[in-house]
Amino acid sequence: MEYKVGYKFITAGTGYFQILPEATTRGNGRKCFDIRFKVSSLESLRWIYYVEDAYRTVLDIAGIFPWEFEQHVREGKYKRDFKAKFDQVNNIAYANDKKHKVPEYVHDIVSAFYYVRTMDLRSMKKGQIFNLYNFFDDTTYTLGVKLVGRETISVEAGKFKCVVIQPLVVEGGLFKSEGNIFIWLTDDDRKIPVKVATKIIIGMVGAELVRYSGTRGPVDAKIE
Repeated sequence: MEYKVGYKFITAGTGYFQILPEATTRGNGRKCFDIRFKVSSLESLRWIYYVEDAYRTVLDIAGIFPWEFEQHVREGKYKRDFKAKFDQVNNIAYANDKKHKVPEYVHDIVSAFYYVRTMDLRSMKKGQIFNLYNFFDDTTYTLGVKLVGRETISVEAGKFKCVVIQPLVVEGGLFKSEGNIFIWLTDDDRKIPVKVATKIIIGMVGAELVRYSGTRGPVDAKIE
């Protein structure tokens, strides 16, 4: 999934979500998706505001929970690096050279997003909130996700019927967020993220889908 990232009326950067072609097999025999997420500002605009954010999650294919997580954020003068490994058998997270007790099947921010995409959002009503657990740094946070409503939007990749969700992120989220984050997912079984809008230090930034490939089935929410 490839995106253009815009600030106001300017295309300011690019982004992508990618699952690497080869599944990763852990020592315990669990097969995993190796998921990468990256956002970069355009070279021509980096003198105004530099962005180079990268995330990696090793996601259990059968359980849709993480075994490993990495976050590397570079936004202007702001810098943050974080790594965690999860023992999902004994409910322990290893981070910052310490081990932390965590809830069963705890998530990172990227694995939580993929888990939400497996849920039956069609049966949920506007305003409904459900909760997951998100580990970051040394703390487990309650990650609420609110179903905002439904909307049909057009982006470069096409026109889609979407369900709009709002992750109620406390810490460890995508970007150095200062306010609300909204995500438009295709209102079908694929739940492809078509658009993301969030507030960062310099204002509102939006990412819109340019192209996608590798879906396991039809994208029924695509109108044209």
